[in-house]
Amino acid sequence: MALQFATSYIEDAIAVFRYYKKLAERAMAQVADGQLFETLDDEANSIAIIAKHMAGNMRSRWTDFLTTDEEKPSRNRDGEFVDPAPTRAALLAEWESGWECLFQAIEPLTDADLGRPVTIRGEAHSVMQAINRQLAHYPHHVGQIVLLAKHFACDRWESLSVPRNRSEEFNRKVAAGEASQR
Repeated sequence: MALQFATSYIEDAIAVFRYYKKLAERAMAQVADGQLFETLDDEANSIAIIAKHMAGNMRSRWTDFLTTDEEKPSRNRDGEFVDPAPTRAALLAEWESGWECLFQAIEPLTDADLGRPVTIRGEAHSVMQAINRQLAHYPHHVGQIVLLAKHFACDRWESLSVPRNRSEEFNRKVAAGEASQR
């Protein structure tokens, strides 16, 4: 699908969040169930742990987004880095619940809401700053998921963007409206 030209920050932010959600899901789909839980070393996080952390962050940040501190007292951030959901299905259900919180919070907003104040860990942010903060945070972790999935899938990996040595072909598809960077 070709990129939609947008002049609304909110609409574009939603589109970017959806792009990164799908990118991570396409990466996770390329690994065996057990590989979701593998790590590269004792200090590394698995795909499952990263997904659990992202979901926990999303539930905390986006639940009652405009009215409560985004760092909820019920959140156990340190607990997000241990004991992930035991199965792919449970992990993806947790993942979906986090994204559902995000989209339910952002979709009703308009660009007129961008200057409204919200609080994160006791510090005031504008709605735009809070969204930007997560537009930097989530793609960082999606990149980790993609890297791990590509490592584990190895020679079975199907490119999620422009395959090696196929830039000209991709550029032709973009020009023809058959592909997009998003």
